[in-house]
Amino acid sequence: MRESDQPDTGLPRSNEADPASIPTPILPATGASAAGEPMTRAAQKAAAQAQGDAQRPSPFAGVLTAIRRHPRTWIIAGAAAAFVVLGGGSVALGATVGTPAAAAGPASPSATATATPTPTPTPVKTVAKPARAVPANAPAASRVRTCSVAGLSQDGRLGNLEAQVVNAKTGQVMFDRNGGKPGPTASVLKTLTSAAALAVLGPDYRVSTTVLKTSTPGQLVLVGGGDVTLSRLPGGQNSFYTGAPKIQDLADQAKRALGGQPVTSIIVDTSLFGAPVWQPSWDEHEERVVEGSTSYITALQVDGDRDDPTAIESPRSTDPVGRAVQSFQQYLGTNVPVAAGTAPAGAQQIAVVQSQPVTTLVDQAMRVSDNTIMEELARLVAIKTGAGNTFEAENAGVIAGLKPYGIPTTGIHIADGSGLSGDNAVPPSYLTQLFIKVLNRQNGLGVVYDGLPISGQSGTLASGYDRFTGDNAVARGAVHAKTGWINNGYTLAGVVDAADGTKLTFAVFALGNVGDNAKQAIDSLVTGFYRCGDNLSNN
Repeated sequence: MRESDQPDTGLPRSNEADPASIPTPILPATGASAAGEPMTRAAQKAAAQAQGDAQRPSPFAGVLTAIRRHPRTWIIAGAAAAFVVLGGGSVALGATVGTPAAAAGPASPSATATATPTPTPTPVKTVAKPARAVPANAPAASRVRTCSVAGLSQDGRLGNLEAQVVNAKTGQVMFDRNGGKPGPTASVLKTLTSAAALAVLGPDYRVSTTVLKTSTPGQLVLVGGGDVTLSRLPGGQNSFYTGAPKIQDLADQAKRALGGQPVTSIIVDTSLFGAPVWQPSWDEHEERVVEGSTSYITALQVDGDRDDPTAIESPRSTDPVGRAVQSFQQYLGTNVPVAAGTAPAGAQQIAVVQSQPVTTLVDQAMRVSDNTIMEELARLVAIKTGAGNTFEAENAGVIAGLKPYGIPTTGIHIADGSGLSGDNAVPPSYLTQLFIKVLNRQNGLGVVYDGLPISGQSGTLASGYDRFTGDNAVARGAVHAKTGWINNGYTLAGVVDAADGTKLTFAVFALGNVGDNAKQAIDSLVTGFYRCGDNLSNN
C-alpha cells in the first residue's frame, strides 16, 4: 500500500529513529578502578558522578544496562506496560464513537512469562443514514383523459349549463359543470316520481275505482281511487292508455249487484285528493288548453280528462269529475240526482275495477312523458307515506319514497310529480347516481330503464321529435334518456352506451333564457359523451 493508505497503529513509523537504537557509551564495570583495584563506596559514587558530568551519557543508558543484566524481568514488565497502554487506547476510541468500551484490568504483579495478550478492539458503531421519508399511501398515478367536450359545453344555446357525467361501472365523475347545484328538472323529474312510487306503492300495486251501496235503497256511492287511466270508451275500443279499466264494466257490475233494483241517487266521493286541483306555478292555459298535456288533479276522472280519449295530447276540461259521472250514469241507464260526499259508515262494496300495475303506469308515463299519470302517482305516494293528500305534501312524500335507494336527497325539492313546475329542484349529481341503479335494475328500477325513450327510435326521442339528427345521428340507439322542457329550461338525463362500450350516466340541464334549439345543443353535447366514452375529459 501507499504510505498514506497504511493504518495508524500508534507505533513509530519505520523511518523514524528508535531511541533504543542510539549507541550508548560502554562504561567500566562498577566497583573497579582504572587500574583494576577495588574502590570504596564513596569513591565509586564520586567516580560515577564525575564520569556522568564529563560525558553526559544518554538517559537510556541505565535502562539498557539494567535490561542486559536482568532481561527476563524487563521482558515481563514491558509486556505489562504495553497491555496497559493499548487498553487505554481502546477505551479512548470507544468513547469517541459513543460505544461503551471494555474495561482493561491492571497488570498482575505475579504475571509470568507468557505470550503477550492481544487486546480485543472495541467495535465501532456504524451510524445508519436516516431512511428517506415515503408517504404512507402514495397516490397512484391518475389517468390523463384527452377527449374534450369543452367546446360543445360552451354552446350559447345551452344557457346556464348544469351537467354531470359518471362512469356507471366505477362511479367516477368524468365531466361536471355545476353538477351539484339543484335546478329545475322539467319532465326528468318523472324518474324520481317513478322511483318513489315503486318503493312506496310497490310494482304490483293497482289503483281501484269502486262502487258502494248504502242502507238507503237504490243509493250508490262512486268512489274515486285516483286512477286517471279509467276509460269512458266502451268495451272493444282502446283508449290512449293501454289496458285501461272501463267505467262501463263498473256500471255493469253495480247493476248486477242491485238485482234489478233501480238506482235512486248517486254520491260521488273524491275526497282522496285534496285541493287545489291545479298547481299554482303551472301555466294553466298552455298546459291544460293549448298543449292539452295535463288535467286537473282529481281522484276521479276518465281518460286523463282528454277531449279525445285516444290522443296523446288533447285539451282537458274544467270538470273532470263531472265528465266521469256522466259516463257512469250513461252506462247505468239513469239520470238520477248526483251529490258530492263521502261513503257513510256501513256502505258495502258491490263493484270494482283496477288499473294496470304501477310498473305499467310507469312505463307508459316515461315513454310519452305523461304528466297526469305522474301526478296521480306522486299524490298516492304522499298519501301512503302519511305526508298528506295535496301538492304540498308531495315534497315530503316523494323524498321519503326515495330514501330506500340510499342516495342523499340534500337540496331536492318536489313541487309536483310531473316536473311542470319551475319550483322543482334536483341536482344533476343525484340523477347520475339514480340512473346507475336504474341501469343495474336495482330495487325494481329496471322498469324505469325499459320505459326510457331511445335516441332516434322511440318516445320523446323518436325521429318525429327532431332529436339526434345530422351529425348527432351517430348516437342513435345509444342514448336511453328522459326528456324535459319547461319555459325556462330543457333537460335530458339517462344512460349513454358509448362508442367504446363504456356505460355512462348523465344529466344535462340547459336553463335560463333558452329556446327550442337548446334540444339540439343538448343532443350535440350528449353525442360528444358518446364519442369520448371512458376517455372523456373534464377539461
